[in-house]
Amino acid sequence: MVSVMWSEHCGYKYSRPILAHFKRYKEALEAGGMENAGVIPLNDEYGITFKIESHNHPSAVEPYQGAATGVGGILRDIFTMGARPIACLNSLRFGPLEPGPDVPAAVAARNAFLFEHVVAGIGGYGNCVGVPTVGGEVAFHPRYSGNPLVNAMAVGLVKMSEITTAAAIGVGNPVIYLGSATGKDGIHGASFASTGLDEESADKRPNVQIGDPFAEKLLIEATLEALATGAIVSIQDMGAAGLTCSTIEMSARGGLGMDINLDLVPMRESDMTAYELLLSESQERMMCVATRGREQEVFDVFQKWGLHAVEVGQVTAEPRVKMWRHGKLEADVYAPYLADQCPTYTTERVVPEYFEQAQSFSIDHIPQPDFTQSLLKLLKSPTVASKQWVYRQYDSEVQTRTLAGPGEADAAVLGFRSIKQGISLSVDGNALWTYFDPYVGGQLAVVEAARNVACTGAVPAGLTDGLNFGNPQLGHVYWQFDECVRGIAEAAEAMSTPVVSGNVSFYNESELGEVLPTPIIGMLGILTHAESRGKLTEISAGQEAGLLWIPTAGNKQQGIGASQYLQIVHGIENGCPVAPNLAKERKLCELLAKLFENETISAAHDVSEGGLAVTVAEMALAGNIGAEIDVPKVAFSHTDRRDAILYGEVPGYVVVSFDAAKKETLEHSARLFGIEFARVGTFNSSRVCVSVNGEPCIEAELDVLRGAYEGLSGSS
Repeated sequence: MVSVMWSEHCGYKYSRPILAHFKRYKEALEAGGMENAGVIPLNDEYGITFKIESHNHPSAVEPYQGAATGVGGILRDIFTMGARPIACLNSLRFGPLEPGPDVPAAVAARNAFLFEHVVAGIGGYGNCVGVPTVGGEVAFHPRYSGNPLVNAMAVGLVKMSEITTAAAIGVGNPVIYLGSATGKDGIHGASFASTGLDEESADKRPNVQIGDPFAEKLLIEATLEALATGAIVSIQDMGAAGLTCSTIEMSARGGLGMDINLDLVPMRESDMTAYELLLSESQERMMCVATRGREQEVFDVFQKWGLHAVEVGQVTAEPRVKMWRHGKLEADVYAPYLADQCPTYTTERVVPEYFEQAQSFSIDHIPQPDFTQSLLKLLKSPTVASKQWVYRQYDSEVQTRTLAGPGEADAAVLGFRSIKQGISLSVDGNALWTYFDPYVGGQLAVVEAARNVACTGAVPAGLTDGLNFGNPQLGHVYWQFDECVRGIAEAAEAMSTPVVSGNVSFYNESELGEVLPTPIIGMLGILTHAESRGKLTEISAGQEAGLLWIPTAGNKQQGIGASQYLQIVHGIENGCPVAPNLAKERKLCELLAKLFENETISAAHDVSEGGLAVTVAEMALAGNIGAEIDVPKVAFSHTDRRDAILYGEVPGYVVVSFDAAKKETLEHSARLFGIEFARVGTFNSSRVCVSVNGEPCIEAELDVLRGAYEGLSGSS
């Protein structure tokens, strides 16, 4: 029990000192802990609860079940708070799917296997449980070979007056086991997730849980119905560390204890020992505390849904958790000791040599190639290319709330039948930016995710983060983590998007090496009116194209450093990303929301991976309409290079579509918010043509661009 509760996965012993950078996390720790997920008010009555979790190690050894149970676990974090799950998103990272100079055929084949089965696991669980998968991202890099990253995000709708606590309440109240029976799967899953992967990891498949999405669907309905009776006073998911974690954490949060009779726990096998029962991470299970005398109301609801509901113990005054099996006291532990007194550690931070080299990297020797061919190469590259093959396996429409789904906008948009507000959801993160400058990379992850929701008309409101790093006992990894969290914290404060929940995943390494430092930001945005949302698919022929931007000093690498262009076209990974202007980024997001609300623009797409040329091509492909663009050099005063204008990854640039009659309104609004604007062209014909200051650079038929962009969408 100490091992699992004090593992990095549960105890956060290396990350807790650093997570104090997050204002709300620090406040929550000082107040006695955090609940299952964060909540942001939607209006005076309702709130949105959301959280992201990783399931990296399980997915590396058993990809289908690892990914599936990642979805199931994060959903339980949502509905244990009394919220109905309304959406799932995911962020995935894999090694290259094709062999190459640095990727042996066997490694590529394994990567392709993991990719195929992780996607199938997410789709299989999410589709069956009846929660739409509305958004996500997929990226590829050799550093993820052997250790894929699988981050699942879930979102729920809850009445603010009905949020349920996870703290045990009421001495003498019954402790009730809910859901599926306990088996021998997933034992020591939390400990497994707190070590690196090695050649023996395949033997740890028993550490991976087995999911049952149909049981989860029943559990959602039964739990929400039981909570509505008012008989339940607190509830907790049995996630990592199973019975141990749920009983210890509920007791510690409430300052009370529990006496638990393990003989009463529903079991799949009758010979299970106390050790197995306490450490099993079998799925679709919950623990609740009910008001004494009202437990039958809970039993009746769960019986109706065909699920276990068994009183297994009671709440006690002394904050100790005692576990009995066959009449023998098997465990007697002081709950706060295991829950709150896990020792913390720090590692001496070491600034890696590659960081210094990246700072001094020069682009002077980088030739400017054929710009059209460069665009085609970028559109073909796995990280940039269409992800239709992935998201077409997901049901994004179930529950009929989805107003903008995968491939239709920079973020997903959901509306509600009886609520005028809508929400926009995005997950985003760029590991190359973070690798070469963790502090700036952390900031960029926040502002990019914020821009994504703003490009649908939403005002960014709050975020959850998934922090995926290597071994924290290594100096350079601890430095990466510290710098990245500091960057995220500063950006979150500047953008008024508090970090309300999150997850840390360390030890993401295998015999092939450690992963790139990969922060994933799950951003929530709120639309004043759901129907004012924007979609790229609504760009129409004859509309104007405009560019909104934040003037930047850039850096000496002019947006080419750490870019997809430098990596894909020139085969070079080096250089530093351009830092964002945090104060102006918030203004840009507010401007975009206002422009959509006033129906001044119909679509917006921010400049990110692949630069301006990829942004224009993606808008044309989404709207199935050509574009003729002429970029004024004044918009890119930080560079004289045409490739930097076309492919540089500089924050604070957004391309918008609008009717010609709205141009004056758009210009006036941009001035009010302190954002630069220029009309740069039109959407029409069947070609994409891009010029810089009147000089033609790119010309390609829409069908040619589509062939490059969708080349991966028909295969695994």
